[in-house]
Amino acid sequence: MSEPVLDAAASPAARRRSLVFIGLAVAGLSFAMGIQQGLNENFVVTEIGLGAADRGLLEACREACGILALVVLAMLAGFAEPLVASAMILLVAAGIAGYAWAHDKWLLIGMSLVWSQGLHCWMPLPSSMTLALAEPGRAGHRLGQIGAAGAAGFGLALAAAYGLTWAGVTMRPMYVVAGAAAVFAAAACLGIHRKVKTPGPRLVFRRKYGLYYTLCFLEGWRKQIFICFAPYMLVKVYEAPLETMLVLWGIVQVIGYFASPHVGRLIDRLGERKVLVAYYSGIIPVFVGYAAIPSAYALYALFVVDSALFMLAMALTTYVNRIAPKGEHTQTLSMGVAMNHVAAVAMPLLGGLLWKLYGYQWTFIVGGAAALASLAVSMRVPKRAAAEA
Repeated sequence: MSEPVLDAAASPAARRRSLVFIGLAVAGLSFAMGIQQGLNENFVVTEIGLGAADRGLLEACREACGILALVVLAMLAGFAEPLVASAMILLVAAGIAGYAWAHDKWLLIGMSLVWSQGLHCWMPLPSSMTLALAEPGRAGHRLGQIGAAGAAGFGLALAAAYGLTWAGVTMRPMYVVAGAAAVFAAAACLGIHRKVKTPGPRLVFRRKYGLYYTLCFLEGWRKQIFICFAPYMLVKVYEAPLETMLVLWGIVQVIGYFASPHVGRLIDRLGERKVLVAYYSGIIPVFVGYAAIPSAYALYALFVVDSALFMLAMALTTYVNRIAPKGEHTQTLSMGVAMNHVAAVAMPLLGGLLWKLYGYQWTFIVGGAAALASLAVSMRVPKRAAAEA
């Protein structure tokens, strides 16, 4: 199978230049998603009036696009990955800008499906392209740099949203700004070397990668607690204002910007097993805290810790770099995204139902159980020497 790498004649300068354009694309798209995510909970509660069950339905619909993304990427196999990435980001631009005209639940879900489909098709591509371009032994470092670019774009978006809110701008025009940032990201993808592509099939399921698929499934379950229900709880239960949510997301991105490269180097040095065990060991008490602590300020602190720990999930991507040949990176990452989203569709529906019937605490207790299962599975990840063998 052909490998998704540049040809042998490509210079180190060409590789570095392509990595810069990947960073620009990631930063631009992160700016768009920073506005979407920073405004989202206040928007769905105050502008649309969603309850817990509808909030779960919205998230389940969005995450269903992660499964469909595998089919879309399979149909686009053989095309240059930078061109595919650019087209997918344009969908993100259209969907997020459409929020400015969404006034009911169903139109909101429709616009969410548009940008979510583009985003989920994009998700495996920056990692795949970065792994293809990274120098031997520096995959984690390069992924960390790309992660830092994303954190910078996200943080800049939050600062812009905070400034616009302070100036009296309402939420809806900000979504148009987010769409424009996504268009910039789509243009940046055109600067990436076109030889970065995977001619082989993308729909590949291999039993030898079963441990990775399992971790991705459990990570999707855990991720939805943070993305869907933790910020929703802060706004719905504790009435956190928009300015507070923007500050919290801003703190998270500052930590991500400075820590991501160090986390990447830490993974290169310690290996995936130790990092993943530490990650899930830290998540369990966070979820217990969400369910048991009644103080809003303590929950704000837990939200920041939860977000910071999420950076350690980068070890799942570098694990693919160790267990799969380069010709299977995109396929394996895409299958991981699909497995992640099978859980990500079920969790919001179950979590919203539990919230409605028994209270929000049970939503987080189920998340803690998923983190505990993830910890058990991560202990089976082979140590670095065994994985490389």
